[in-house]
Amino acid sequence: MALSLAGRTAIVTGAGSGINLAFASRLLSRQCNVVFADLALRPEAKEIVAKHSSSSRASAKAVFLKTDVRQWQNLVEMFKAAEQTFGGADILCPGAGVYEPLWSNFWYPPGEPPSTDSSQDSRYAELDINLVHPIRTTQMAISHFLNPRDSSNRPPASPTNPRSIIHVSSIAGQTTPLIAPIYNATKHAINGFVRSLAPLDKELGIRVTAVAPGVIKTPLWTEAPEKIKLITEKDDWVTPEFVAEQMTNLLERAEIEVQAPSATIPGESSTRMAKVEGGFILEVGRKLRQVEAFNDPGPSREGNTVTGLAVADREIFERLRRGGWGRVR
Repeated sequence: MALSLAGRTAIVTGAGSGINLAFASRLLSRQCNVVFADLALRPEAKEIVAKHSSSSRASAKAVFLKTDVRQWQNLVEMFKAAEQTFGGADILCPGAGVYEPLWSNFWYPPGEPPSTDSSQDSRYAELDINLVHPIRTTQMAISHFLNPRDSSNRPPASPTNPRSIIHVSSIAGQTTPLIAPIYNATKHAINGFVRSLAPLDKELGIRVTAVAPGVIKTPLWTEAPEKIKLITEKDDWVTPEFVAEQMTNLLERAEIEVQAPSATIPGESSTRMAKVEGGFILEVGRKLRQVEAFNDPGPSREGNTVTGLAVADREIFERLRRGGWGRVR
């Protein structure tokens, strides 16, 4: 069931920058309160939170909570903040994520600089951020939606009183570039996780969906020299604002117009209306496409290409051939 945003409250992790900031900003413009959960806010995010502070005249309010999504107690505090400030939450976006950063990277094993993953801790930070945190936060959200602290003012989720959880996947949930094995694995897992929770929509009124963006102009790319060099003039950025628009569409609409193969002309495409329901995954490039569980043709090209990936592949093979790679010290 589609969700009306006015008067609702959302928790958005990673809201300090990028896609999640654009999404949080768009929610506020729809009169939806937002808990900004992140380690820090970029200047533009600080400005938005200030404009929607409790003392402002804005119709929707925003509050910032410093949050390390790797720490489960920090996740508990997000829901407490939503309850104490707004009476509870109706929407969750566990969007905080990293893209194979040098400090938690398959090609720089734990204990090997610049990785800050310790060989003694038995974990990868990237997995904790991109996969464990969305899973754990979704568990918490389902409990929160079904067991509100004040059920008289905020009744439990039901098919007639819906709630929504929207994940940020990626076209890397289908593609497998060598540069980002851990990232690819987390996004494949998110797709499966979202689909497995599809029945919650019909039975409990909790719709779990995801967007799968292509190459988006965010700090994950623009502030990572080892990645931005892979983008050429042949590649086409998609903006965070466009992704955020589609995320709100997944919340508000019963159907979305998507690209589909032409039924009459081989190799051509047309559009169709796709029903938005639990388990729905929307690819967001220059065009919109529903990502199917079976017999899916894979990501479209427009807004989804990184033509310099061969450069990164060569660097990886050179590193592996030097000898001693990954040796436990």
